[in-house]
Amino acid sequence: MPFEDLDVWKKSARLSADIYKTLRELKDYGFKDQITRSGLSIPSNVAEGMERNTKKETCNFLNYAKGSCGELRTQIYIGIEIGYISTETGKKWIEETKHIPAMLVGLVKSVGK
Repeated sequence: MPFEDLDVWKKSARLSADIYKTLRELKDYGFKDQITRSGLSIPSNVAEGMERNTKKETCNFLNYAKGSCGELRTQIYIGIEIGYISTETGKKWIEETKHIPAMLVGLVKSVGK
């Protein structure tokens, strides 16, 4: 299946784009770079995994995406705490970073069969 057809890829790509747009004006370039990179890493790893030739490689990249999702959630919590991310936006993003890993677990199970 092409990665573009996967709901988890679509959802994570939208989240990444939303992070970029929301934090566009942020002057703390270190924080902005880190959070946008972890957000971008999720759909990128899904895409790379789906383009791999073996189930093992595919599952490895899907697990990397899951790890990046945890990294992103941590940065969102910190961003809320330091006032870079509004509580409302942060809560929405946190929920997405909880839903995406569940989707990835299901995809790993499906690929592994």
